[in-house]
Amino acid sequence: MRFLLSKAGFTVKTAENPYEFQEVLKLRHRVFYEELLHKNQENGLDMDEFDFICDHLIVIDEKENRIIGTYRLNSSLFTDYFYSETEFDIKNLKKLPGTKLELGRACIEADYRNGLTITLLWAGLSEYIKKINARYLFGCSSVKTVDTFQIGTVFQFLKERYYSDVSLRVYPIGKFKIGNISSYADFISNVTRSYDPKTAKKLVPSLLNSYLKAGAFICGEPALDKDFQCIDFLTLLDTSSMKETVIKKFDLGS
Repeated sequence: MRFLLSKAGFTVKTAENPYEFQEVLKLRHRVFYEELLHKNQENGLDMDEFDFICDHLIVIDEKENRIIGTYRLNSSLFTDYFYSETEFDIKNLKKLPGTKLELGRACIEADYRNGLTITLLWAGLSEYIKKINARYLFGCSSVKTVDTFQIGTVFQFLKERYYSDVSLRVYPIGKFKIGNISSYADFISNVTRSYDPKTAKKLVPSLLNSYLKAGAFICGEPALDKDFQCIDFLTLLDTSSMKETVIKKFDLGS
């Protein structure tokens, strides 16, 4: 799906050629491997099988001719296979009517992490949503922890405020399951005195928080991703009921 936006010396578009595709994979490697995991892949790329069936939204600094932000976009218009299915049973989500768009691998170059770059990425996402008439946005939203208490705390916090209807429940599968995490989260909240919503809120990363502010909710227990030392929540956002402030900010209603 092709489009192009320009603003303030930046171009927002989808990757169109092998060079741009490779630069996306290099950027993701710098962020997800070098910065977060402090290790390297031999080829210097963050890549999996889904990259070849997805569109890749990119933000380019025109002056530097450099890709500085990206989103991976996987639409139900073109496939029935999603990255989220490697961690969750999502059959309840796949039953939903309308076009569904999976978001993933969002990252920004370290020296460009500011409000402008985030706005550009979301403006590009808005344009893509309109072009494919996407009804639902979903994907794995990561929280950088593998500490059991922190997992239980942040899950309880999100469950109390942003839990989906049971009809939309998803379930971690295989090695991604965290045993008895729902019971543990309830125990932390109801039995111990160590649960603090203010502390829990601080564990919610800015990207997930932005989804929640837009009207998203979590659809079930988190999955444990040992490879990337984090937990993932399956988040879902119905674009038809997005908050008006978000629609106006990113021109989703036009």
